[in-house]
Amino acid sequence: MDRSLDIESRPDLLRYLRHRGIISDDDRDVETRILKGGVSGRLVLIRPLGSEAFVVKQALPKLRTPVDWFSPPERIWREVLGTRWLAQAAPEAITPVVFEDRENYLIAIAAVPEPHHNWKTMLLEGDIDLVHVEQFAALLAKIHRTSAEQRNRIAPQFEDRAYFESLRLEPYYRYPAAQLPEAAPFLHQLIDATLRTRECIVHGDYSPKNVLIHAAKVVLLDHEVIHWGDPAFDVGFSLTHLLSKANHLLLHRDAFVRAAQRYVDCYLDAVHFDCIESRAVRHTIACLLARVAGRSPLEYLTAAERTRQQTLALRLMTDPPVLLRDLLSIYREGL
Repeated sequence: MDRSLDIESRPDLLRYLRHRGIISDDDRDVETRILKGGVSGRLVLIRPLGSEAFVVKQALPKLRTPVDWFSPPERIWREVLGTRWLAQAAPEAITPVVFEDRENYLIAIAAVPEPHHNWKTMLLEGDIDLVHVEQFAALLAKIHRTSAEQRNRIAPQFEDRAYFESLRLEPYYRYPAAQLPEAAPFLHQLIDATLRTRECIVHGDYSPKNVLIHAAKVVLLDHEVIHWGDPAFDVGFSLTHLLSKANHLLLHRDAFVRAAQRYVDCYLDAVHFDCIESRAVRHTIACLLARVAGRSPLEYLTAAERTRQQTLALRLMTDPPVLLRDLLSIYREGL
């Protein structure tokens, strides 16, 4: 790896792109814009004059979080593999790979056309459209169902779960278990169950922050945690974001809970995995705790909201319900 290459430095980036022949020496009108919000790497939008825009992503060995969090930058090759499979399974919702550079742990993907909006930002502004929620659920169900149907062909490509462990199980489950002894039995049991369950492709970062809304449709980004595992993790991880926003936005609390129920209903109507609902309940509870007590807490929650969410999650761990609708009801009452 050329450790001197920092794609957030415009001169370095332009020099790199010219060296690769992606832009010409005479191309002076290249727009570059650093994209904020990425924790695991650098992101820069590049818009050459007269050419299609693309986004360059460079993996970092140390993630940008307040608490130390490390993961090998080689994970970006898992993202390439995942992006290419997803682009075949759901081309309407995936941006394709433009090029890759293994020496510099760097990939480029096609940019989503303008205008588009980040779904997380929309939700935090109280813009809750059930059509988007239904699309979000349908896309996840399609990824899970399609991959399960192709198990013999694609499972071997995604068997390695090292990045899932370093980017999800350790920071989201093991770290809180070490900080909160009362949560440890629940979390360690869940870790063991998750590692035993291998049913389909799991995205691992299925979140509104990784969704852009373009032409009224969802586009999914960031696939570096993709692996073959437990689909219930994706459900719990994603559902947590809707419930955390219900905690945060009092005026929209009931709307977020209704959206969460619609999300659950649409997903469960489209898949048929044994016992997935009870497992999804446990992953939701664990992720609710992780997003206030793990290595990557949600930045928009206040101290009071973090305390409330932690208290609710710990209470739910003592007697978790079996059905997701019961979990949503208990959580809403707790808020």
